Amino acid sequence: MLKFTAEHEWLKLEGDVATVGITQHAADQLGDLVFVELPEVGAELTKDGNAATVESVKAASDVYSPLDGEVVEVNQAIVDDPSLVNSEPEGSAWFFKLKLKNVSDIDSLMDEAAYKDLIG
Repeated sequence: MLKFTAEHEWLKLEGDVATVGITQHAADQLGDLVFVELPEVGAELTKDGNAATVESVKAASDVYSPLDGEVVEVNQAIVDDPSLVNSEPEGSAWFFKLKLKNVSDIDSLMDEAAYKDLIG
């Protein structure tokens, strides 16, 4: 089950852990990424708080935490090669995994149809 935020993050929930990344739309808007900074494993994130930073040839942008939780894993591959985010933003180029404080909060996020309406 994929969920989306108005800030162009996606989440895939498995149990109480959500894998978080940025959408294809966000990657397309940013252009070619040259730098990615991820949160530390163990960091406590709050909904809508700054979680990561990306820089492209055009601009720097923040990636926000979609929900409250603790970072349990980060994707070092996108730090080593930021261009992966441009080629597979909704696949292997996820940013971090978040152990959710309250799993039911995911119901407050958009489904794919609502997100497509937002960006449409």
